[in-house]
Formats: sequence, C-alpha cells, structure tokens
Amino acid sequence: MSFPIDTHLRTALGELTPRVRVDSNVDSNDVTDAELSALFDVQCTSRHLDFAARLLQQRGEGFYTIGSAGHESNAVVAMATRPTDPALLHYRSGGFYCARATQVPGIDAVDDLIHSFTSSVEDPISGGRHKVFGRAELGIIPQTSTIASHLPRAMGLAFALGRGVGRGEGTYPADAIVVTSLGDASVNHSSTVGALNAAAHSVHQGVPMPLLVMCEDNGIGISVKTPAGWTQTMLRSWPGIEVVDAAGDDPARALVVAREAAQRVRQTRRPVILHLRTVRFMGHAGSDAEVAYRSSRDIESDYAADPLLATARELVGRGAHTPAELLDRYEATRTRVLARIEQLLPVRRLTTAAEVMAPLAVGEATAAAVGACDTAADASVREDAFRGRLPEAAGALTLAQSINATLADLLAAQPAATVFGEDVGVKGGVYGVTRGLRRAFGATRVFDTLLDEESVLGTALGLALAGGLPIPEIQYLAYLHNAEDQLRGEAATLRFFSDGRYANGMVVRIAGLAYQKGFGGHFHNDNSLAVLLDIPGLLVAVPSSAAEAPGLLRALAGAAVQDSRVGVFVEPIALYHTRDLHPGDGAWTAPYVSPGSGEHSHARLGRGTTHGDGEDVLVVTFGNGVPMSLRAAARVAADGGPQATVLDLRWLAPLPTEHLLAEAARFDRVLVVDETRRSGGVSQAVITALVDGGYGGILQRVAGEDSIIPLGPAANTVLLSEDTIVSALHATPTAKEQS
Repeated sequence: MSFPIDTHLRTALGELTPRVRVDSNVDSNDVTDAELSALFDVQCTSRHLDFAARLLQQRGEGFYTIGSAGHESNAVVAMATRPTDPALLHYRSGGFYCARATQVPGIDAVDDLIHSFTSSVEDPISGGRHKVFGRAELGIIPQTSTIASHLPRAMGLAFALGRGVGRGEGTYPADAIVVTSLGDASVNHSSTVGALNAAAHSVHQGVPMPLLVMCEDNGIGISVKTPAGWTQTMLRSWPGIEVVDAAGDDPARALVVAREAAQRVRQTRRPVILHLRTVRFMGHAGSDAEVAYRSSRDIESDYAADPLLATARELVGRGAHTPAELLDRYEATRTRVLARIEQLLPVRRLTTAAEVMAPLAVGEATAAAVGACDTAADASVREDAFRGRLPEAAGALTLAQSINATLADLLAAQPAATVFGEDVGVKGGVYGVTRGLRRAFGATRVFDTLLDEESVLGTALGLALAGGLPIPEIQYLAYLHNAEDQLRGEAATLRFFSDGRYANGMVVRIAGLAYQKGFGGHFHNDNSLAVLLDIPGLLVAVPSSAAEAPGLLRALAGAAVQDSRVGVFVEPIALYHTRDLHPGDGAWTAPYVSPGSGEHSHARLGRGTTHGDGEDVLVVTFGNGVPMSLRAAARVAADGGPQATVLDLRWLAPLPTEHLLAEAARFDRVLVVDETRRSGGVSQAVITALVDGGYGGILQRVAGEDSIIPLGPAANTVLLSEDTIVSALHATPTAKEQS
C-alpha cells in the first residue's frame, strides 16, 4: 500500500545534506542531540503506525484510520511532562502516546496501538471496545475527544489537583499538572468555550488551575478551512491564560517552548495554552477523499512542514546523524511495525454482548455497593455538623429537609464529598435544600459555581477522576439539556472505553419534574426524563417522599464510592415542601433515620416499595405519581370501586424489573401512572418490561401529553391529573380496547 507522504519523506531524507539547518535560534545545550534523536524515533513510530492502520483496514483486520500523520510534533509535550501528569488527549495524539510509552519500562506503543486498531481484547485500555489513546500506566485517560467534549473534564481534573484532591499513595503527586489537547476547529465548540471560560474564571478568583492545553492547529476541520488568524485570536481572548506558540517544523524550539510551558504550569498552578502549528497528512481519516476539497498543490505544499523531515533536518544540520542513518532508522521502524502485525495477528475480539457490556453491567457488585455510604460519622463530628441539633430528633421532616440532612451526613462521613452548583452555597439553593451546608462544612466543600451546566458536570468529572465524591446540582431538569453530553458522552462512557480501569463515581442531583402550580413554564416545569433513561450504566433514582429520600441518596453515594458508578438523583420540586397526603394529615413528612441504622437497606437497587393492600389493581408509578395515585386510589375505594396497591418504582434506571413482575403477578390488572410524556416516557419501559416478562393481565397506562409545559393554569391541560387516574382506575378495558 503506497502513501505519497511516505514516498516524499524517503526522497527528502535522502537529499538532506549537513549544510541544511533549521533556523530555530535554539542552542544545542537547550536541546541535546540525544533528545532530538529520541524525538525522531517516536515520530517515526507514530507515522508507521498510521500506515499500519490503513494496511490493516485493507486486509479487513483494522477498524480505525483517523491518524496522527503531520501532528507527530505533539510528542514534544509528552517529552516535556511526566507519566504522573494525567493526559486527556485529542485523537491525533500518536506522537504523544509513543513518546510517553518510552518513559515507562515494559510498554511498547507498537503493540498497544496495533491491538487498538484491530479491536483486540489485548488493547490495554478499552479491551477491544474502541480505538482510544489511553493506558493507566502512562497516565493517559481515554477520551472519545468528540468536538473537545473532554475539555470540561480536563478543567475539572485540574481544579481537583489544584485543591489537592487525590494526593496520596497511588494517586497524583502534589505538583502534577493536567495535559489536554484539541484541534483548531474544536476551538469554536461550546465545550471548549465553556472549559476555557471556567479555567479563566478560576484564575480570576485566584483558584489554582494547573492545566496545560495544547491546541494542534492544522488549519482545517475535516474539510472546512479555519480562517487565517482566527485560532490565535480566540486562544488569546481568555483573561489570565497565557498563550505560547510553537511550530511542528521547528522541533528544537517546540521542545523548549513545551518544557517552559509545562514548568510554568507546574510552578504557578495557572493554565497555559500551547498553540502548536501542525499539518495534516492523509486526510481526516481513511474514508476521507481529501482531493474533493483540497487541490493537489495545496496538499503537497504541506509536505515541506512534515515534522519528521524537520527533526531530521535538525539532526543532520547538527552533524548528529547522516541522512542515510536516519533513512535506515525510518525503514527499520517500518520493518518492526510490519513484523509485529504478523506476529500479533490473528487477535481475539469480543464476541458476545455480555463481554462488550461487562464494564457497564449493573449487577451484584453494584447492588452490594449501595450500602457503602450508609454509615455515620463519629458522634462528635455529627454534633458539630448539625450544630447540636440532630435531624433524627427534629420530628417529621419534609422531602427538602430530609435531603438536606442526608447531604450533611454524607459530607460529615465522607471527607472526599463535595456539594456544588449554581446558588447552592451562600444562598443554600433555590429551594433551600442545601441551606446551612456551606456554613457547616466550609466553602471548599460546599461552593457556588459559575452559571454553566457543562462546567458544573466537567468539574464533577474531574473531581471524581481524582478520587473525590462530587455531588453536583443541576438547578432545573431542563438545564441539563445544555450539558447532557457530559453525562452521556463522558461520564457514562469512561468505564466502557477503559474496560473499567478508569471511572468517575458521582451523584448528580437534579431538581425537576412538574406540578409546581403553574410556576416558571418550560424551563422550571420539565417532565421529560428520556435523556437520562437510555444511557447505559447510568443509575437514576426518584424519591417520592421524605421517607424514601435518605436511603436512595445514600445508595447512590455508596455506588459512587464503592463501584465508581454515575448516579442521578431526580428530586421532585413540587414535593420538596409538601407535608400532607390528605389535608392536615402530615403523612408526607417522615422522621429522619440516621445512617448506620440499617433501616434503609430496602433502598437497594432492584426494589421498589408498595403502599396499600388492595387486591384488584396494581398501580405502578414514581415521584409525584405516588401521592397522586394514593389519593386517587382512596377516592375510588370510597366510591366502592376497585381496591388498589401502589408500587413506587423509586429506581428508573435500571428498572426494578424482577420486583415489578413479582408484584404484577398478584394482580389481574396493572395501571401505569406516568407523569412524564406519553412518547419517550417511563411508562413505555414499564409496559415493555411487563410484556417481555410474560405478564398476561390487563395493562393500562395514563401519562402526560406530548407537549412542552406552558406557564400558568394552562399547564394543567397537558399534565397528568389525579382525576385522570381516578377515571382509569374505575375503567376496566376490554381485551379489544386493550389491544
């Protein structure tokens, strides 16, 4: 298989003479011949691995061809940093990977990347699930790097290291810095803008942010040219973030600049952006016909800036190597890569769904982990946290009060726990749910963030990666949609793409759902949970009352701490301060049960909870639907209608399917009461689980309308009502109507 850049480079290497020099103004004492020689070797390795990826694809053995050719100069950043500096990389980071692999004995980048290209189970990071640059021993954390979606996490990790989170045996050194990279086209994406804005925001406040950002600027995003000067202008627009420039065709100078930038970040704990000018060879990927949007002259003009040729020129110009020696080393690398392909093939690949899904599986290990945070802090610590007023002695609490007390107990018992988000600190949350926590635990553990949900979740991702227990708040459910990819594409995928070697356990609190008596319209009354329910491996719990909240929240925290699970706790805003089920009865409050009592063991995964003992119909619901269904059932029973039992699912992901089927088997009728929308709502999954499980009785459902929720009383026209539940309980559909 022939590659024009390969032919050009071999010819150009043969034509070099000792009189050809690079005008870099870098003294040989700053960069030694040995260092440049090592740089040339790792650049050759990366280049030949790119060729190998195309060859493997042609043979039907390889499945990934986005290469690093032209970007091999990013190896200088690996040489300027350490394996203990966590790296979250762009997908053209072959040079970086090959260089860092030389820093840890026993690791061969050639074997690693051949296994990765071929989806081999021997791939040291993903276990054959995807081609990502990553390896725990190298400190390279796997990233899909789609449009810089990894940058908020990188910012969050730098924030964590700046605070000292994760220091200690087996974690990051005190002077570690975070390295991340992206392409010039991604500079325009909101993920980049949000991450750099958050970094600058931190610098402005004097918050440490040891972050080295490498922007690899090849001047083109797939087929779209970046306007001249735009990348540099954008990168220099962030206040408090220093920008330094280097060029891939000036390797000695690039290495000096990279070293100085890394050292500055390490010493000052402030971010630096390295703007590295590169070129891109062989198109965006193997399937990209570059000639469709670039002229041959334009493509070939980049050959002069080939980083391998530039390093060779410097070495020959110094008299360190002859052109023939370098050409021999280039060809020797080719021979070694091709030989390893033949030695490693055939590879073993994942062959079953169970193998593929193993890192995501929510099984016995996760179920056992949910009790890990059902423990209390020392009595004196609790006394201080609650200022002598223990919540279990406070009488019946509301949902909001019980969540507040549970968060305080988690903060007291888990030193790595932090609570943060918009307005959660000084104000104590829009609804008072975090009130008093900042005063009790201080501004480093309970803090306000800037108004950017993507950065809130990115901060959580970084803290979790460093070993913390982040409990971020998304102020309203509808606000999550601004940042949902940080859950879907980053948080939930890390276990998958690292075969469980990396994970980011956290509990995301989201105030949401509807029934707020007309308040706020769409962005404050949002009844759609669909975005959360199809993310593999994500845990989603919804408390319906003060009695349920502490156990569920502790269960999610336990799964985060013990099994590194990402959990979401959706808090029904309309129930925060609700006291009564029926007027004046106080039935929707509950005494607080302190951790360690064992009374919340029922909150484990796979279990809902039942209310009532009716034998005619099982009502399956959650959240606001629980008190609504209980009131509806009482009305129907008083009218002499069917007697109902209400099953509160509590867990929406994964659904407590076995418990659901066991309860349903006792009834001839099941009514699913779903406050979310009819399309994409929870009831669709519940009905499917019942049908797939062989339930043979009558199935009904009532749900919200497929509508955005309007402001004011008009909201009642599209939300599920108590009267609708009553009507459904009274009605017994015929088999024809059911079908």
